Amino acid sequence: MTETEKIKSLVLAPYIVKATALIGKQRGVGGNQFRHAMATMAILLDYKLFDDHILLKASVIHDLLEDVPDTNEFEIRIIDGQADDVLALVKEVTRPDDMPKEEYLRKILEHGSVRAKILKCADRISNLTDLHTDTHSIKKITDYLDQTEKWVLPMAEQVNPDMFRELSDLIKSRRRFLKILLDYEP
Repeated sequence: MTETEKIKSLVLAPYIVKATALIGKQRGVGGNQFRHAMATMAILLDYKLFDDHILLKASVIHDLLEDVPDTNEFEIRIIDGQADDVLALVKEVTRPDDMPKEEYLRKILEHGSVRAKILKCADRISNLTDLHTDTHSIKKITDYLDQTEKWVLPMAEQVNPDMFRELSDLIKSRRRFLKILLDYEP
């Protein structure tokens, strides 16, 4: 099957409809969670992961359970024959409210599936792309970059060398920009 045929056979519309519940969920960087979900999927497509339909479908709704806690899981389970696997992946990357972020990332790094690690890397690429000093303090950005280096970069190293390179480059460029800002401050 060619790349075009693989992408043509992807039935995504029902997942996008579910993801529209994210439209009202604002992001600290502006925009909303729906756009972030679409960006995460676009990153996976950019990496030519056309044939992993479970991963692509999960990317569209990866924040749904976190951001819309009253989501009816049954409505997801009946979407198609892959829905149970899609939902399982979404649950794997959904951080429980009572779990600290570092513990959550450690769990994915040490015990997560390859798909969960790839999805978390794409999610983090999207987040780093949207990370700006007009919406986050320098300390918050620095902490986020440190967290990415400690937990997400090793995930990328395990699952995709190109994602590892992109995450490394994003971290470096964000750190260079922060250094310029700090050097500029009077």
